[in-house]
Parts: sequence; C-alpha cells; structure tokens
Amino acid sequence: MLRLKDPQLTLWDALLPAEVIELNPELARVDELLDDDRFMAPFISRFEARLGRPTIPIETYLRMMYLKHRYGLGYEVLVQEVNDSIKWRRFCRIPLTQKVPHATTLIKLTKRCGPGVVEELNKALVQEAREKKIIRGRKLQVDTTVVEANIHHPTDASLLADGVRVITRTVKKIQEAGLAIAGTFHNRQRSIKKRIYEINKVLKRRSNEAYQEVREITGAILKTTRKVIAEATSIVREAKDTLQQQGDQVKGKTRALVQTLEETISRTEKIVTQTAAVQEGNLHLPDRLVSIFDPDALPIKRGKANAPVEFGYKVLLQEAEHKIITGYKVLRGNPADDTLLLGAVEDHTETFKHPPRALAADRGFGGSKNETSCHQFGVKQVSLPPKGKISKARKAYQSQSWFKRLQRWRAGGEATISLLKRKYGLRRSLSRGYEGTTTWVGYGILAYNLHRLATMV
Repeated sequence: MLRLKDPQLTLWDALLPAEVIELNPELARVDELLDDDRFMAPFISRFEARLGRPTIPIETYLRMMYLKHRYGLGYEVLVQEVNDSIKWRRFCRIPLTQKVPHATTLIKLTKRCGPGVVEELNKALVQEAREKKIIRGRKLQVDTTVVEANIHHPTDASLLADGVRVITRTVKKIQEAGLAIAGTFHNRQRSIKKRIYEINKVLKRRSNEAYQEVREITGAILKTTRKVIAEATSIVREAKDTLQQQGDQVKGKTRALVQTLEETISRTEKIVTQTAAVQEGNLHLPDRLVSIFDPDALPIKRGKANAPVEFGYKVLLQEAEHKIITGYKVLRGNPADDTLLLGAVEDHTETFKHPPRALAADRGFGGSKNETSCHQFGVKQVSLPPKGKISKARKAYQSQSWFKRLQRWRAGGEATISLLKRKYGLRRSLSRGYEGTTTWVGYGILAYNLHRLATMV
C-alpha cells in the first residue's frame, strides 16, 4: 500500500525550540522544491494505493535519498545520522516518536522503483525549474563520461578464480539445504589460490619469459575451472530432480540458490571460452565479460593516459545554462560520441518544446553531418570542432567570438563532471548491473540538481 505523506508532527515536535528544528538554507530550499506533487506521480503509477503492507512515506524516502547522495553516505550510516540529528529528522519529516526507516527498507524500495522512477523524478525537477524560469533551455552542452563498476581489475586468472569461488560457495549452500547430497563436488579453491600467488610472483620479473609462465599457470587454472564446471553441472541436474520430486515442500530461497548456480555456471563458461581464446593469441574479443558479479559492465577505451581502459558504463550528460543537468542516459557498450549528438538535441527539444539556440560539444561529437543536422533542427549557433585537420576557412570560422565563447562554456562542463564524480557518486557505482547503475546515476544527478537549484536562489 502506497503511503505518500506522514501524519502531522506530534506534540513533542511542537515543543522543540525553533533554533533546534530550523533547517539551514540549503535543506529548506530542497524541502520546498520536493513539496511539489509532481514528485509523487512516478510512485502513484507503480504502487497499489489500497492493498498490501504500507510503504514508508514517499516524502521521507525522497529526502533520505537526497541526503544519501548529497553526502555520499551508505544506507546504514544514513539511517544512523538521520536518527541522531533532530534537523535531519525534521527535514525527512520523521516525528521524534517514530523510528527511522531501516536500511534494508530503503534498499528494497530503491530496487523496486528501479531506474524508471528516478528518471521521471529528474524530468519533474527540470520541468519545475523550467516553469519557474530558472532555466530556459537556450543553451545545450553535451559530453560523455564513464561510471566505473564496483569490480576489481579483471584478469583471466582472477575471473576464473571468482567463478570457482562463487560456484563452490553456492554448491555448499545447496547441499546444506538438503539438495544434491549424493553428488560429488571437490573444493578446488585452495589449488587456484596457490596458482594466483604464483602469478603475482612471476609478474614481478617483468620479462617475456614471465609472460609465458603466466600463460602456462593460467592454462592450469583453466583446466581446473572446467572440472569445477562439470561437477557443478551434475549438481544442478540432481538438485532439479529433487526439486521436481519434492515440489512445494522446498523453500523459495533454496530454489533461488539453484537458479543462482545455473547463472554462475553460464557466466563462468563464458569466461572459460574467452580465456581459451586469449591463450590461443586472440586478444580482441567483443562483449568481453569483465566480472562475474556485474555481467553488464564492459571495458571502455577513452584514450586517457592515466586510465587507458575503464570498466563500467558510458554515460551521456546534457547540460543547460546554470550548470543544470537536463538529461542523462546510461549507455550499453561504447558507442561513438558522434552518434549520440542528434539524439541529445531531440531530447532537449522535447523537454523544452524548442531547440537550443546554441550548442557546444567537444571534438568527439564533431562532423559536418552533425553540424548540418543541428542547423536543420533549428540550432542557430553550433560550436562543434570537426575531427582531423581543418582548412583555413574553417579555422577562420572557429575564430569567431561566439564560437570561442561557447567552447569556453563547454570547458566548464568538465568541472561539472568532476564534481559529479567527486561529490555525487558518479566515479563508481556501488549498485550492480545496468539497471542498478542507471538508478545510482539518476539519484546522483537528482541530488546534484537539487543542490544546484537550492544554492541559486
């Protein structure tokens, strides 16, 4: 059952002195922005209003998620801090006589809402700022960045070790639950761990012979992993037979364990296949799996000296005047920047009901077709440096004051991306999978925009 707001504050809250409960200007302004009923609409359309267990008040949930991403807090720390602060309780609209929602409640609600809700919340905030004429959508800046997945640096050996570890752990839980007791499964984690240590020692030599030795050790790990997969597959077959015989007597958690084991075996088999290809000398593998735990994450080359390859998700950001993020999109894979520009202009036009007057982007978005298409969309000033060597006429065109001014404004967008990474969690997503990362990015941008709008007035 959906609960949008909490009842009125209690007598104890009314007796507190004003100095104790008065919010600072930022929180007071954010509280005012979130009071708009349009922020309730995404939840109303997805929750049953009359049936089921009552949710926590949505107004409380939104304000707690703002504090979480504004200050980079974990769920447990967030609950503790809100519980200990009268002002934060007041901001989240939690009476003194009530408990702060538990961390697991916030986690479950966030997963249930998914990326669709937070996307609608961001659109509602942009529309509110547009109606109040804080932003008018006259300028548009487009850029991309990478949000790293919360994984270790992937190597063939470490990925195989991860697969074996998860398979072994899951098989043990299945057998403890009374399924596949007669099945034979050997724990080979110790053997693989020893070989991982051998690789670390060999790599210290930094020679061509060391590289060959690493490949030999990786081959031994690959052979062991295949044995583990074969034994685990037989465990799955036996467990499924037992589930079919016992029927409804088996708990849902036990069934979920069997499904988890199947998925892990499938992912580990893919890692085995790509490792075997690398062993044969094929180093260019499309859609390479870089994590057992986050299968949607991909290696993305950005050409940076300090990080040639980043592992995670590419994100497109659209920024209007006053450094407000008006649109974002978490992408699958690593599409070229120049294929994303026209879609961003269309999204901007749909949001503001008119095309931007001026557009700025870096060289990655350049191209004569993109520039021509932007003009056809109605963009009057397009500051888009082309790729490659430019002619004298083009150089003179780019020397115009409006072109340079828009490029200077575009350079300020790098500071916005840096701020999002340092303060709002976009450096690394602690939620797994494409949907989890999209939700994480959405709440980070929502917190950034709320703080930005709160400090503007």
